[in-house]
Amino acid sequence: MADEQNPTEPYLVLARKYRPLDFSGLIGQDAMVQTFANSFKTGRIHHAFILTGVRGVGKTTTARILARAFNYEDEKGRRPTLEMGEHGVHCQAIIEGRHVDVIEMDAASNTGIDDIREIIDSVRYAPASAPYKVYIIDEVHMLSKQAFNGLLKTLEEPPPYVKFIFATTEIRKVPVTVLSRCQRFDLRRITPEVMGDYLEQLLGKEDITFEADALGMIVRAGEGSVRDCLSLTDQAIAHGDGKVEAMSVRAMLGLADRGQSIDLFEALMGGDIAKGLDITRTLYDAGADPQQIVSDLAQFTHLVTRMKLVESTSNDPSLTPDERTRGKALSAKLGVRSLTRTWQILQAGFGEIAQSGNAIQALEMVLIRLAHATDLPTPDELIEKLSKQPQTGASAGQALTSGPTGGATQARAANAPIGSSGPALAHHNMADIAPQSEAHAFTSPKNFAELVALAASNRDLQIKHALETDVRPISFEVGRIEIALTEHADRSIVTKLSTKLKQWTGRNWLISVSNANPVEHAKAVPTLRETKEAAKKARYQDAQKDPLVVEIFKNSPDAKLVDVRALELNPPTNDQE
Repeated sequence: MADEQNPTEPYLVLARKYRPLDFSGLIGQDAMVQTFANSFKTGRIHHAFILTGVRGVGKTTTARILARAFNYEDEKGRRPTLEMGEHGVHCQAIIEGRHVDVIEMDAASNTGIDDIREIIDSVRYAPASAPYKVYIIDEVHMLSKQAFNGLLKTLEEPPPYVKFIFATTEIRKVPVTVLSRCQRFDLRRITPEVMGDYLEQLLGKEDITFEADALGMIVRAGEGSVRDCLSLTDQAIAHGDGKVEAMSVRAMLGLADRGQSIDLFEALMGGDIAKGLDITRTLYDAGADPQQIVSDLAQFTHLVTRMKLVESTSNDPSLTPDERTRGKALSAKLGVRSLTRTWQILQAGFGEIAQSGNAIQALEMVLIRLAHATDLPTPDELIEKLSKQPQTGASAGQALTSGPTGGATQARAANAPIGSSGPALAHHNMADIAPQSEAHAFTSPKNFAELVALAASNRDLQIKHALETDVRPISFEVGRIEIALTEHADRSIVTKLSTKLKQWTGRNWLISVSNANPVEHAKAVPTLRETKEAAKKARYQDAQKDPLVVEIFKNSPDAKLVDVRALELNPPTNDQE
């Protein structure tokens, strides 16, 4: 049992009270401990170490244990060892952070070269009482570039009595020159199984009752960090008046009830938006945050997807019975495409809610969109259905659209003029798939000019503009086009044009880009705009040579040639005149 807390002493939080004093108490880092054990056993102990990992996994604790292991001394003498069951001469001072030969520095508040110079100067002096001088630098990535450079020489060739231990959460920000001089150890996130067992043992020592579901919530919220889990446990004990209960932990974390979250997920996946909105309001009235509701749905979506793809996912001890059984059942019913689409909608919705002035309204609109999207076919499925439609006879102008229940209905395009009454397109993507006018319903252009006209008739101004200004036509036949691109053209136009032609004409088109010298192409093959501008320039030049125009400029020096148009020499006559 843990020591009873003295009422006259200030309360010591669990993270400090149960901080490991040796490697036997360090949880979840067995691989690192084994490496240290082998090094100490063979005497191959490096002079510099760098410990990295997420917050709260034990980096600073490991550094202090190492400092104690380096400087262990008892009645048998001085020797580096990991077997520190009994306190040595220097252990208590190191544990309390007051040993003169173990120097801890927080790089977040000591970032400059002057702070490192103090270390470099003190390195020259031997330890006062311990076998080794140990320098522990926390958050080492915060050091400035000059500070890192100043440390390099000392770090590479320190005196035999000096050890360096660095800790960081941002290993990528540490220069390679520093990393190459250190032994690196990656401290892992604590797995839910290990963390759950640890919390159960700890609460047993504290003689505090708990519910398994409550510990599962804490473990999940702690995300593999021991310190975070212990801090949340402290908070849960206070919130639950000395007990760790699921209801109080859920309220403390602002979580929705897991069972109701699954009910909401099932309603949305089934397209029952009325039931889904009722559940949402119940959760909201109970204090659940709208963003947290979306986050819980996204988390459950991820869980169901993993269960579908990785069978062992259901063995996760942090899962509630509802998550395990109902999640597995849903994973058998839902497809991966539906789940990934749900995930994307929820991720987008999270940002929408954050930016909205009314969070609950934004949440409901996200859920409405999600419920209506679950049964809709994907664009790939729509295109596949279109490609299987007969392209001859009266059915050539028909396209499949998505109905409100996910079934297939037909909307005529070729046989019904725009604006006529008839089935509306139920899915917004169908505007890019089904032909919109009789003139261009599954008809193929026969030359480049017809291709530009086809883009214009389909109101795709981006493609039309690119065809006129960025594309040099080399050769053209139905189903195959060869082009050259201008220097500033967006090369994605090739893919976009191929996709659009498939949608507009109902057939595949091969579009190839010439690899010839672009300069030669610019001279030999102009774009449509260049051709148009050259023709306009030629007309102006010819007009300026016209005797009548020359005479006008002589008599009116301020006159300007504004436009040149061809005259109709034989205008059509009006038969009724």
